[in-house]
Amino acid sequence: MGVIRILTDRGTEYCGRPEKHDYQLYLALNEIEHTKTKVRHPQTNGICERFHKTILQEFYQVAFRRRIHRSIDELRADVAEWLRYYNNERTHQGKMCRGRTPMQTLIDGKEAWRDKIVALNDGI
Repeated sequence: MGVIRILTDRGTEYCGRPEKHDYQLYLALNEIEHTKTKVRHPQTNGICERFHKTILQEFYQVAFRRRIHRSIDELRADVAEWLRYYNNERTHQGKMCRGRTPMQTLIDGKEAWRDKIVALNDGI
C-alpha cells in the first residue's frame, strides 16, 4: 500500500520550497500530496499528537527503565515490535477505531469502500 497523502505541521523540517527542501523534494518526486495543519490549530493534528503521548508513556518511559539499549538497532527493533503490537493487538477507543485495532479499522474501511464502489457501479 503506497502513501498518497501525508499530513504534517508547518515546521521547517517539513516545509519549504520543493526545489530547495529535501523533504518537499522527496514528496514531489514520489507524487505524495503534502497537506499541512492549520496555523495555531493543534486539533488538526490531534491523532498524531495523541500518538506521540502514547508512545512516550507506553513505550519509551517503560523501555528505558527496563533496559539499556546498546545500539540504535536494538532500540529500532524494540520500537518495531511495539508498533506491531500497537497496530495489530492493542485496541483503540477513539471515534475512528471504536474498540478495534488500527489494522482492523483499516481492513474494515477498505471493505466498506469496496462495498460502496460496487453499489455505485451496480447503480450505473
